[in-house]
Amino acid sequence: SIIRRQRQELKLLIAELKDRDKELNDMVAVHERHIQAWEDDRQKILTLAERCSLLTSELNERNAIIKSLTKKLQLLEFQHNDSKITLENTQQKFKELTQKVSDSSVHCQALEEKNQSLHCSVLELSAKTGQLQAREQELLTMLQLKDKALIETTDQITEVMCKFKTLEGALRAAKLEEFSRNREQQDLKLTLNDVVFQVNKMKDVLSEKMKESSKQQEEISHLKQENGCLRSELILAVEEAQRKDQLYQFAKSKQVRIEKELSTLRQVCVKQQQDLDFLHVNLDSSQDSRQ
Repeated sequence: SIIRRQRQELKLLIAELKDRDKELNDMVAVHERHIQAWEDDRQKILTLAERCSLLTSELNERNAIIKSLTKKLQLLEFQHNDSKITLENTQQKFKELTQKVSDSSVHCQALEEKNQSLHCSVLELSAKTGQLQAREQELLTMLQLKDKALIETTDQITEVMCKFKTLEGALRAAKLEEFSRNREQQDLKLTLNDVVFQVNKMKDVLSEKMKESSKQQEEISHLKQENGCLRSELILAVEEAQRKDQLYQFAKSKQVRIEKELSTLRQVCVKQQQDLDFLHVNLDSSQDSRQ
């Protein structure tokens, strides 16, 4: 149940990361369109700035068109205000992206810590698996010894049975000579009773050995099942660690992409600042020439 819950949480995290990645991609596309529009506006502003400087150089010869130049100057001021508003919006988006980068860094740190804990769990499971394998090998050795003892006991029983058959043959011969060998017959009966007692005793020992062997086999099968469960848990832990590594790599790539986007935005801000300075200089020179 813990593994299922962790898998569910991982699926939810992956879905959330995909949604955020999609939002970032949409935001990047919007930013690229804004940058393209801003570049077009910049080219227009540079063209108008060059035209304004030409008109400034010809101001003494074209006093009749001062009003039209004033209107154009107002248009440039309006565009300048629009550029200023766009710059403020860009700065606000830059702050938001910076905040998202910091949140992503915190999340990556948490994933690294969780990955470390999972690695420790994998090492513990590996150690436990080694202990169980050693215990299984020990039980197999004991079972082999029990089998060897059982084989020796079976050989002894076979030998006793052979002796028993021999004694039975001797008993038959003794019955034929019953009248002549009564004393010898009594001795043989006593020997036969001892042999039968030993045979019964050997049979009891054999049954006990068989019971012990069945118990040992049940214990070995139980240990094999436990070893299989631990191996499956180890495989699941390794798969979870691999998923954590994939999530970490995904977050890392997203952070690199965000940093690249931030670098692009910084360059755009620097270009906008340079253009604004250039427009300020042209505006001041135009105002001086007009005065």
